[in-house]
Amino acid sequence: QMRMVETGGDSVQAGGSLRLTCRTSGETFMYRSMGWFRQGPGKGRDGIASINTDTAITYYDDSVKGRFTISQDKAKKTLYLQMNDLKPEDNAMYFCAATGFQDFSRLLQESDVIAWGQGTQVTVST
Repeated sequence: QMRMVETGGDSVQAGGSLRLTCRTSGETFMYRSMGWFRQGPGKGRDGIASINTDTAITYYDDSVKGRFTISQDKAKKTLYLQMNDLKPEDNAMYFCAATGFQDFSRLLQESDVIAWGQGTQVTVST
């Protein structure tokens, strides 16, 4: 059984930085792709960054490109999201996600995901 736990969410001022961490247990890192999604108030859950766990190729949504960086430490079974230059529009609950064995050579979509973490809240104030 796989389990994913996100930490690192906090309240910060615009322009600040946070690093989210997703610690996994079980067989999560046998899965081909992992990513970060976010869900703002009254909005759907959108993929913002994903990584192929074999090749480490990364994909980003345009809204975070150049500001956020996804990375992995396979030895620690941990996924990271470094978020810089945070903006009020980044306010959301952030979720760690994993797919199956299919190779997605693109940013992950909600329908690709087979396992979710419980989420961590990021609040950005002006």
